[in-house]
Amino acid sequence: MDTLSDPRNDAVAAGRDRIDELDAELVRLIAERAAVSAEVQAARRAAGGPRIVQSRENEVVGRWHAALGRPGSAIALALLELGRGPR
Repeated sequence: MDTLSDPRNDAVAAGRDRIDELDAELVRLIAERAAVSAEVQAARRAAGGPRIVQSRENEVVGRWHAALGRPGSAIALALLELGRGPR
């Protein structure tokens, strides 16, 4: 059987296209999350608070870990780093 005309290749291509769409949406959502995080940090600092609240970050990591296990923790840490922005 010619592998190029194999209908399973259509399923692979369609799946990859969908993954690419999801990745683009994730990038958009992460950028939005970082922008909201910057707003929260600015408001907290304007009120005399710290830029980062470790207990809140621990809650975020815990939520992601509960949902996805160890990889969820890694995702949460990456999101938190992206959300902190430049010092």
